Amino acid sequence: MFDITVIGAGVVGGLIAEALAKYDKKICILEKAHDVAMGATRANSAIVHAGFDAKEGSLKAKMNVRGSELMEGVCRRLGVKFINNEALVVGFENERAEVEALYERGLRNGVRGLSVIERDEMLTIEPNLNPKLSCALLAKTSAIICPYELCLAAVGNAMDNGVVLTLDYEVTSIEKKGEKYVIRSADGRETETRYIINSAGLFSDEIAKMTGDGDFKVNPRRGEYMVLDKECGNFTKRTIFHTPTKMGKGILVSPTVDGNLLVGPTSVDIEDKSDNSTTAEGFAQLFSGAADNVSNIPFNKVITSFCGLRATGNTGDFIIKERDGVITLGGIESPGLTSSPAIAEYIEKMLSDMGALGEKKEGFISERKPAHYFRELSMEEKNEIIKKDPAYGRIVCRCESITEGEIVEALTVNPPARDVDGVKRRTRSGMGRCQGGFCSPTVIALIAREHDIPFESVTKFGKGSVINYRRTKGDE
Repeated sequence: MFDITVIGAGVVGGLIAEALAKYDKKICILEKAHDVAMGATRANSAIVHAGFDAKEGSLKAKMNVRGSELMEGVCRRLGVKFINNEALVVGFENERAEVEALYERGLRNGVRGLSVIERDEMLTIEPNLNPKLSCALLAKTSAIICPYELCLAAVGNAMDNGVVLTLDYEVTSIEKKGEKYVIRSADGRETETRYIINSAGLFSDEIAKMTGDGDFKVNPRRGEYMVLDKECGNFTKRTIFHTPTKMGKGILVSPTVDGNLLVGPTSVDIEDKSDNSTTAEGFAQLFSGAADNVSNIPFNKVITSFCGLRATGNTGDFIIKERDGVITLGGIESPGLTSSPAIAEYIEKMLSDMGALGEKKEGFISERKPAHYFRELSMEEKNEIIKKDPAYGRIVCRCESITEGEIVEALTVNPPARDVDGVKRRTRSGMGRCQGGFCSPTVIALIAREHDIPFESVTKFGKGSVINYRRTKGDE
């Protein structure tokens, strides 16, 4: 019997669980996928938005601005990369009124560090901008992070503080029995809990219906992206947006915290909540849309592409409500990543006001060692670690210079990776130019060894993605 159960191990659910782990309560997270961060958290723009876009007075605006204020401290505490790289929302002369309206809205929302700049200053600070652009909103508090790194750190720190994570748990029914709820999975497991936090992203409306709440709907919005090689990472310093539309913030061009260049997303409403395929039409939109903002992007340096699905609610705002011990979060689309620390803070206060939390426990672990600490050490410091554990001296991923020791850590530290993509998200092994062509066999062997499973049973991303069916040579 748990006191609190969080459904959904995305960045919002993860940060909520980590915030609640301070209290002397039994808490669990239920996640339908094979790993955490597998929904919207896995594939988005990775931007910490300043807060000028959301309608003033909305929950979205309030959570965005507060989340932006909290994010750097949260990242520092959890060992997550955070770069305050600023942002430009660019426009042509006929879009000047929209740029100025965003500036005014940002001021009303309480955003600091906003200004409207003209073409000459724009081209001085970002020489690769389209020279036909006329003006831009400069947002100095905008930043970039890695969304799944934040999610992994939050869930991991929650687990280190006693939170139980259960994966491959697809919720199929929720039944109220007296003072508790019984949550059942597709494979017949049951979880009993006093309170439920529904943070199921795209599926939050379906989970809500299981608790008797059917008054909102969440629809998937497809967003396709391209990632360019690290030699293009300095093509822009800032995140470059165009003036937004009702479909979102448009196609951006941005550096990433790991040194690549990101282009995207497209914005297409679809019906299938599992369709994250990329399309030729999407690529064409990326080429043309990005060119409106930035000139001569070296698209011949694209190393991979991906598609994310945003959880777009039908109310136009974030949905956060409580009924009979169930807190439901719906429509947490952009700026959901930015808002996640503020949402966690908000949920913590809701539960406290409900009398559900009680006293804080002693010995809470508030800080977490960065997953990327080894690569940032000096050569002398690395050599000291290698003396103690030679695995850190063996390079597995040549493109990203990831060692065996780092991969073993990813397979053993909370939440441990269980498949090849899980190792990739935690270490960047397989994210370089060759996209795992060189390192994948070694990664598979390490997963099999550390988890004591057959080499042939290692998967790429969970059930149905076995990589090797049989050995053709020897036993090693």
